[in-house]
Order: sequence, then structure tokens, then C-alpha cells
Amino acid sequence: METRVQPVILAGGSGTRLWPISTPARPKHLLEIVGQGTMLEQTLDRVGDRRLFAEPLIVGAQSQADEVGLIAPGVSLILEPCPRGSAAAVAFAALASDPAAILLVLPSDHRVGDPKPLLDAVRKALPAADSGRLVTFGIRPRGAETGYGYISAGEPLSEGVLAVDAFVEKPSKDIAAGLVQSGSAFWNSGMFLFRADAFLTELDRYAPEIALASRAAMDLARSDDGRIAPDESALADCPSTSIDYAVMEHSDRIAVVPLDLDWSDVGSWAAVYELEPKDADGNVVDSRSSAIDSAGCLLKSTGPQIVVIGGQQLMVIATADHVLVAPISDAQRVREAAELAKARSGD
Repeated sequence: METRVQPVILAGGSGTRLWPISTPARPKHLLEIVGQGTMLEQTLDRVGDRRLFAEPLIVGAQSQADEVGLIAPGVSLILEPCPRGSAAAVAFAALASDPAAILLVLPSDHRVGDPKPLLDAVRKALPAADSGRLVTFGIRPRGAETGYGYISAGEPLSEGVLAVDAFVEKPSKDIAAGLVQSGSAFWNSGMFLFRADAFLTELDRYAPEIALASRAAMDLARSDDGRIAPDESALADCPSTSIDYAVMEHSDRIAVVPLDLDWSDVGSWAAVYELEPKDADGNVVDSRSSAIDSAGCLLKSTGPQIVVIGGQQLMVIATADHVLVAPISDAQRVREAAELAKARSGD
């Protein structure tokens, strides 16, 4: 029997990149954005093979506990009392696990087509992870995308496993093009594989404040019927940052497994447009929307009916309370709209 991996599914996030349908109260992992079922359900399905995976552990917001519980009944939950970023979230999971457990950390809101390449990559990465390496998975880039971080790979460590030379945060178009042309750079998928104790050792080394606060919060945690609630007061001074910034960009124990995967972090409405089926004019139109003499538009509504006439490369996203209208090319600016709407709601 092969080693069983403990999936850790990160179900946090503020929900602002797909505003106004996705919100802090109901972020995209709780919604049916692309594909069948909620993004969280799709992630759970990805790790459903019990020959390879143990029962998953979900780390998410305390305020969403009941809704997550309905989507994933019987799954163990670690409920964050306040958001402190993925570094602390992964630390909670590592502290709740056997030190020798191999954890597969997955965001709950990514879209994956055929998961087989990912499962094959996990099997390939297992020996490196078991030896104490912190393994990340790099997606072979399909273009010079500036919305993703990149991993620059170095020398082979074993078959299909490479050392990591550098992490490059979301680069300019020119830098992204150079990385892609190098043939040794990959999109940072935000998926990781490592032993629980190996991660905690590196967290102690590079982010001791997060390590101390996470341990204190878990030492004082309340546990009830498969739900673990870390202590909020212990997290008061805990820095809020990602696992990349806290550990992965500093450690000399990092490895990367490149893979060809139909993958998206669904990080903007432009990404949703690319993933969804289109009509003859290149429009993505839901059942509550219509496009007349329009091309290349994304129309989605959970509220009023939308009708667009003569639109070109527009996104129109509506709910009962808000309507967003912008060129699809400005999809990365949606957070600005979400922040403005939040500010105005306080008037």
C-alpha cells in the first residue's frame, strides 16, 4: 500500500477578486464559479482516492463553519477566529497532525481539469517530502502571464524533482516573457507537499513569531465534534502573511516538481471568461443575461437580468446590491471596486 497523504485544504480568502458575486461573507470557494459544484467541492473530489489520500483537513474561517460543514460533512475543520494568512493556517494544520504526516496543501478555490498529472506529481514528490524537503508544484507556463508568481528551477535532485533557485513575485510582462523563454521557470501553483515537522522546523527558523503564536493558539484551542478553534487572543500579535513570504522564499530545503496541468487559480473575472464556454461571438452569458450585437463579453448575474447592446470585451457582473461594469482587460482592478463599495456602505 502506498503512503497515504494528508490533504490540507485552505478555505480562507477575502473574496474580493471576483466581487460582487464573491464577497468576504461568501468567497469563491463556497460558490459555483466554473465547473460543476462549488470550488471547495471540486477540490475535495480531487483528493477522493483513499488509496493515496487520508481524510482531508480543512482550514477555514470560523464565520463560514456551518456552510463549509454542509459542503463537507464529517470532514475535520480548523476554524480560524481571525485571518492571519496561509502561513499560520498551514501551521495550525501541521500542529494538528502527526509530526511524520505528509501534508498536501491545496487552495480550495483553484480549477483543475484532469487531476491525474497532479496525482502523478504527488507520487513523484513523496520521497523528497519524506526526506525533509518542502516541495512545491510548478505549472509549465502557457504564456507570459503577469498575474502569477514564478518559480525558477535549478539542478535536478531526483527524477522529476528540481532544486529551486528563486521565487519571482508577479513580474512585469518583459520579465515574465524572459522567464518563460528560459524554459526553467514555472507558475507558482500555491500547492505544497511536506512533512508536518519539516514545515514547522522551517517556520521556527524563518518566521518565529508566526510559529510561536500558532503554537500558543493551538495549545489553547477548543475542540468540539471534529471542529478545532484556535485561541483568538494568542493570535493578536501574529503577523499575517503567506506561506511563500514566511517560509518558501527563504528556506534552502525547497524543491519543485514541474507538471503539465490544466490549472487556473481563477484569480479574476478575466480568468473566468477564459475558462467558460463561449457563444459564436465569443460571449460568456449566463441564464439571466443576454448579449445583442456584442462580442467578447462576460455577463453574469445573481440578481437582475442583464442585457448588453453593442458591448465589446466588457464584463458586467450583477447581484441584488451591486453591478460591476468594466473592460475585461481591467479585471485585476476589481479589488478597487470592492473597496470603494465597502467604503460607501459605511456612509
